[in-house]
Amino acid sequence: MGKPTGFMEYSRKVAGSVPPGQRLEGFYEFKSPLDRKDQEEQGARCMDCGVPFCQSDYGCPVDNLIPEWNDLIYHGRWEEAFYRLMKTNNFPEYTGRVCPAPCEHACVLAMNDPAVTIKENEAAIIDWGYEAGLMTPRIPAVRTGKSVAIVGSGPAGLAAADQLNQAGHQVTMFERADRPGGLLMYGIPAMKLDKKLVQRRNNLLQAEGVIFRTGVDVGRDVSLKELQREYDAVLLACGATKPRDLPVAGRDLSGVTFAMDYLTLSTRRVLDSSWSIPEELSAQGKRVVVIGGGDTGNDCLGTALRQGCSSVLNLEILPQPPLDRTREMPWPAFARTLKSDYGHEEASATFGDDPRLFSRRTLRFVGDKIGRLRGVETIQVRWEKEPGETPRPVDLAGTEEVHPADMVLLALGFVGPEEYLVGDFPLDRDGRGNFQAEEGHFLSSKPGIFVAGDARRGQSLVVWAIKEGRGAAREIDRYLMGFSELP
Repeated sequence: MGKPTGFMEYSRKVAGSVPPGQRLEGFYEFKSPLDRKDQEEQGARCMDCGVPFCQSDYGCPVDNLIPEWNDLIYHGRWEEAFYRLMKTNNFPEYTGRVCPAPCEHACVLAMNDPAVTIKENEAAIIDWGYEAGLMTPRIPAVRTGKSVAIVGSGPAGLAAADQLNQAGHQVTMFERADRPGGLLMYGIPAMKLDKKLVQRRNNLLQAEGVIFRTGVDVGRDVSLKELQREYDAVLLACGATKPRDLPVAGRDLSGVTFAMDYLTLSTRRVLDSSWSIPEELSAQGKRVVVIGGGDTGNDCLGTALRQGCSSVLNLEILPQPPLDRTREMPWPAFARTLKSDYGHEEASATFGDDPRLFSRRTLRFVGDKIGRLRGVETIQVRWEKEPGETPRPVDLAGTEEVHPADMVLLALGFVGPEEYLVGDFPLDRDGRGNFQAEEGHFLSSKPGIFVAGDARRGQSLVVWAIKEGRGAAREIDRYLMGFSELP
């Protein structure tokens, strides 16, 4: 490394942001990047650690060359850092913003000190690349005459499309929404990922030859059998979009909504001011309860606050995470410790308290005489674990409580691809309801039909979707041509 003692000389310094109580006026990114000199110093903190665990199985799934581009930005060699980054990651402008950074959890420096700012360094490099004019259309010199249909335009589908297009195949992407991008466009709120960035990248792919067919719902508007007949190969990168429900009493009350339906319509309103959100899907003036404590739950908090909710509460059945690593999560494993994300910070700044209640199981939804939601009844639980068994929640009698609510958002994750997509086309599924395809080969139970991303491995991270899309592209290229030179 160019600065072997950098980790001792420089402290971790992260991007600034608009204070939580002041950023609720709009759906805009509120981070202010470091200046060039400070960012280069952060690159200097990367250690000459011998074994860079940030690149291990515990770290970055797409095998980013992290120590290399950290060293390059320290030396001010930003263009070389850009090309190093683009070798492994098709969309660093996304992962540099929304990834939970398993690479930083596995950083060797993080054993004793705050980790290297790998995620922010990544975002800084790609943003510099755009500003420097390096992100221009790369038109394939030769076309193979082979065609590929990709169902779903989220990160897995987009990564596969980018790779296959560069290999010379004609790629057509089918997206049921009105804009391509999948969860990047509609599932992640604009203050977390500016939609202009997504559209900019989609425009670039289109200029390179990728065809987007939006507003086409495969399984309804066109069948999988038709795609198989028309194209030389088909990739299902449709995500795991079937939401997990909460079948308790009162589930049918007006006001109980899946989180992703809420986030999608809210983002559509941000993108198109002429679009009006149905009253039942607006949080304005309402007492909002979000059930589920993951990233989606946090995004619901931030969105509801920007829409002007009168209160917000976040219920989580799991216990409160510890503040530091425990024996169950030793370094370099991902540290599932208590963190306050932007939605938690904003709720605390607005209403004075952390919005989260842990170890709460929902018993029922309470309604009025005309079927409108008025509250959520919960009970506290204690988690118990017998040797060799899975932990289970045990109700604590006498802790029942009704929380006032006019709107409940279910952010409980997803349980696999939606059934209608394949119709009567028999594709094998695994025990969790995902389309079955062997790890590393991505081929489904039908020849010529491949699967990647959440549709294959279940709900996961954007960075894993990109890795899956790249891997599937390589196998599709090999299937079409007999060999592949794709990384």
